[in-house]
Amino acid sequence: MDDRYEHFYVGGEWVRPSSGRVITPVNPSTETVLGSVPEALEADIDTAVEAARRAFDERGGWASWDPGRRAAVMERLATEMEARADRIAEYVSLQNGMPITMSRQLEVGYPTEVLRYYARLARTGGFSEVRPGLMGGPVEVRQVPVGVVAAIVPWNYPQVLSMFKIAPAMAAGCTVVLKPSPEAVFDSFLVAEAAEAAGVPAGVLNIVPGGREAGAHLVSHPGVDKVAFTGSTPAGRAIAETCGRLLRPVTLELGGKSAGIILDDADLSPATIGEALVRVTLTHSGQTCHLSSRILAPRSRCTEVVDLLTDIARGLPIGDAMDENTLIGPLTTAQQRERVEGYIAKGRSEGARVTTGGGRPAGLDRGWFMEPTVFADVDNGSVLAQEEVFGPVVCVVPYDDVDDAVRIANDSDYGLGGTVWTTDPERGAAVARRVHTGTIGVNRYLPDPAAPFGGTKASGLGSELGPEGLRSYLRPQSIYL
Repeated sequence: MDDRYEHFYVGGEWVRPSSGRVITPVNPSTETVLGSVPEALEADIDTAVEAARRAFDERGGWASWDPGRRAAVMERLATEMEARADRIAEYVSLQNGMPITMSRQLEVGYPTEVLRYYARLARTGGFSEVRPGLMGGPVEVRQVPVGVVAAIVPWNYPQVLSMFKIAPAMAAGCTVVLKPSPEAVFDSFLVAEAAEAAGVPAGVLNIVPGGREAGAHLVSHPGVDKVAFTGSTPAGRAIAETCGRLLRPVTLELGGKSAGIILDDADLSPATIGEALVRVTLTHSGQTCHLSSRILAPRSRCTEVVDLLTDIARGLPIGDAMDENTLIGPLTTAQQRERVEGYIAKGRSEGARVTTGGGRPAGLDRGWFMEPTVFADVDNGSVLAQEEVFGPVVCVVPYDDVDDAVRIANDSDYGLGGTVWTTDPERGAAVARRVHTGTIGVNRYLPDPAAPFGGTKASGLGSELGPEGLRSYLRPQSIYL
């Protein structure tokens, strides 16, 4: 492995860590150590924030660049990331167990599309306007970058979720300190290589892998102007408390327990709905915050829905994330598998019925694998239906009529995603509008870079993606002319 991986990428240079502590990611398919990278401590975070601060504050620095000039740098960064596409996908799959076919699509193609989208917005964003005033003269309203951004991302989609933050921040003129998760760090070094090759100015993007202590220090650092975090709801609450005390803007994309409402007219033939249902329920072994892990089925067709999900889940190939045929890889950590097993046990104790799965797959003695699991006869008030499992577990909840389905869907502490399934798209959209959630799809679901992505209630604060995502890295300044 490149000896640069013994350093941090800070201030446009590869700098030595402040200590000898290291992070040793483990391959979840084989339980073998993949290597090591330095672990950031408080002193390393301080160095990274200082570099970002200089790059933002200096005269003629990134914040003062013409937006079109910033966009050109971002487009070069996208091109350099694409040049490393195979290695990025491989590193992601080796670290977090995402099937390699998925990594190639989601962890390279999607992030670079987000980069280019925000480069286009930077060119056309309209960062200043002059309005007629009411008190004796016109007013110039400028949208200025908020400053230094602390970006903290989890292990499940390290590239996608990093770029949700890096791209709009760079487009706005902000500088970034990115803290990747200890479970998925190698791919971030490839982003650093790409930034160096693309000519990203020194200090605009700084990458310092570390654990919770490093993250807490970054969130509270006096040199940080905004925090952008994706992760668990408990961690998000702690970050929100710190930012509230410091009067620091924060964007939080947190957990979910989304509902997939199957209407009574839905076409349940596997050829029509099967592949789409897999994507919205079991993508990345269920380790996806917006998945429709609660499937709401009309009582008149509940058996049909359960049988369909059971057959689909039972037929999914489970195996090593690097195998081209794998659709269900391992869970990312041993701790995560234990958590999922605990929820499966709880579901059984609450009276729900397992129709397939529920254990570790035979023949896979190494690796943190779990069978895709379907629960029938689930009460929406149960722990299984109310708490985020974050694993390959789908529960089917019956409903009486559409009003009952909407009530059940909204009976949740979360509000991030959701789906509606029907042969009548207009009817489906009408139902979708009644669900209290930040995003929802009709007969499909995939966050679109052009539209805001974020949640309500315990699913977070603020939005990423779309023009709204860019605005969250800007603040207004009024000049009375």
